[in-house]
Amino acid sequence: MKKFIFDVDGTLTPSRKQMHSGFSAEFLIFCCKFDTYLVTGSDKDKTIEQVGSDIYNRCKRVFNCSGSDIYDGRNSVYRSTWKPSDELISFLNDELDNSTFPTRTGNHIEHRPGGINFSILGRGEGNMEGRDEYVKWDINTSERISMADRIKSQFPDLNVQIGGQTGLDISDSDKSQIIKYFNFDDDLHFFGDMMERGQNDYPLAEAVKERLGKTYHVKDWEETRTLVSRFSSTFATGLKYN
Repeated sequence: MKKFIFDVDGTLTPSRKQMHSGFSAEFLIFCCKFDTYLVTGSDKDKTIEQVGSDIYNRCKRVFNCSGSDIYDGRNSVYRSTWKPSDELISFLNDELDNSTFPTRTGNHIEHRPGGINFSILGRGEGNMEGRDEYVKWDINTSERISMADRIKSQFPDLNVQIGGQTGLDISDSDKSQIIKYFNFDDDLHFFGDMMERGQNDYPLAEAVKERLGKTYHVKDWEETRTLVSRFSSTFATGLKYN
């Protein structure tokens, strides 16, 4: 059976923004036709803010926090109890102090079920204005790659992945943990925008390939929209409206 798995931020939506209204309507119809799953580093509230409650509740399952906080519609299925150590928090604060990026917005360490997101820019007020500035900075300095390497060196048991445009996702697992919720004979299709090694869609992309599934490395939500439209037309049989 075909199973369609979508990253959210950068794949279904512009980074940290709401889903385009036209695509949202189309994707809701897609969710009614096919078994559709979301997997995101964000928590439940942020995911609903981006895709809307209709899509969130219509999906077969939503893997929030990279699979550490799972919902079937409104029903909680699983929530990890992992918490960051004091040593990790202290290490991240040192990284924050040592960075020479000039703009800070607050909320640099965001706690989520089963993990944290660490951002030099931060997720406080003014985050969207500073985002483009940090993206250019990170391209020129490779700051997030360097920080991820230092964190992994100091805390080898943790998973550290580049997530979104400004952050690092840090937890005791990664998106590949959701593969256990699918059958070996499922025909898996995974869509994501961060599939390079070290990025947070990479582990799941590799796990899907091991299951002989297909992966789609998209550059933005508009490319995803094109692919969704194509799949809707190609697999028009077997609709499951209810």
